[in-house]
Amino acid sequence: MYWFSNLNPIIQALLAATFTWLVTALGALSVCFFKKINNKILTIVLGFSSGVMLAASFFSLILPAINLCNELGKNEWLFPSIGFVIGGLFVLLSDNFLDKIISGSKKRNALLLSAITIHNIPEGMAIGVAFGGIATGNITLIGAMMLALGIGIQNFPEGAAVSLPLRSSGNSKTKSFILGQASALVEPISAVIGALLVLIIRNILPFLLSFAAGAMIVVTARELLPESVKINKNLSTYGVIAGFIIMLILDVSLG
Repeated sequence: MYWFSNLNPIIQALLAATFTWLVTALGALSVCFFKKINNKILTIVLGFSSGVMLAASFFSLILPAINLCNELGKNEWLFPSIGFVIGGLFVLLSDNFLDKIISGSKKRNALLLSAITIHNIPEGMAIGVAFGGIATGNITLIGAMMLALGIGIQNFPEGAAVSLPLRSSGNSKTKSFILGQASALVEPISAVIGALLVLIIRNILPFLLSFAAGAMIVVTARELLPESVKINKNLSTYGVIAGFIIMLILDVSLG
């Protein structure tokens, strides 16, 4: 931990986002061993991921954004609200745009791959913004690491969600794996950009933090929770509670 804490925030963000990409790759690698993921396991993982993402969005993004606005003498609810709405709209409009431009027999797989890739952009930025925020003193290292861990956890089923349908559509295991892990390659790039923006222009940190939170919560509400609840409501609920409580305990006790 000591060696990591002494690294430049940009390097920290890059390493953290590389971790989330590797978890995606592990999820995509499941195509080599399974034809499908057990539904009970999937619903728990998705529910747990939802709880983690919701907690991380609040404790590691929204709350620091509000506190920073107070420090900078800005309106404490206006700027975070604007950033949150724009972040959420980014995901919504991206989904609608993809739905209109992609068509054909393989539309579902192409949509899935494109949607997850686009969702990974604000997730990568969230990691970068969080680690960049450490340098400004507004976010703790533990908070940034917990955010990266939360994103990493939900990236595992995402990798599998891309590779397994591609395999079922007749693609080779190798091609399915490559495309599955490729959906998260944007995260390290986005993380570096997010960290750079924070370090260059500190005043936009509240907006970037809330933008990332809005995007992550909309992804959770539109993708993770509905899929989890559809499989098993009770297991999904238990997963959400467990994910949120664990993130709460870690953030308070270690932050």
